[in-house]
Amino acid sequence: MSLDSLVRVGRGMRVTAAPRRLPVPEGMTAPLGCDAVAVPARFGPLVLPRLPRVGCVYADDTHWWWIVPSDSDYALEWPESVRYSTGAVVSETPHLIHRPEGPVPYTPPIPLYLALCRVMGTTPIWSRQLSA
Repeated sequence: MSLDSLVRVGRGMRVTAAPRRLPVPEGMTAPLGCDAVAVPARFGPLVLPRLPRVGCVYADDTHWWWIVPSDSDYALEWPESVRYSTGAVVSETPHLIHRPEGPVPYTPPIPLYLALCRVMGTTPIWSRQLSA
């Protein structure tokens, strides 16, 4: 067997996490569907206290994930290091670190967007200068 074949076989044997949806905790419903907003883990503790209401928050070693209603990316340009996941599909295996009181898992997207812009030093899209 050639070295190229061995490398190809070795790559095929690697186990990668299959994409899956962030779970909505038992007893909660998501009537507006679910998307997720991920930020590098170092920003999570800075964003959390800036939010007036916090929904379900998940974390792993590299990211913090907020559940937001579906289509919360409409007309928003999220900061560069933010990952927006339609359907709340993630390849990581985060664990729930915050569960809100009440029946819905959502963090309001506009306050989350503003908090992320503030913490990451980005100007919100509607505050930017327009060029003619």
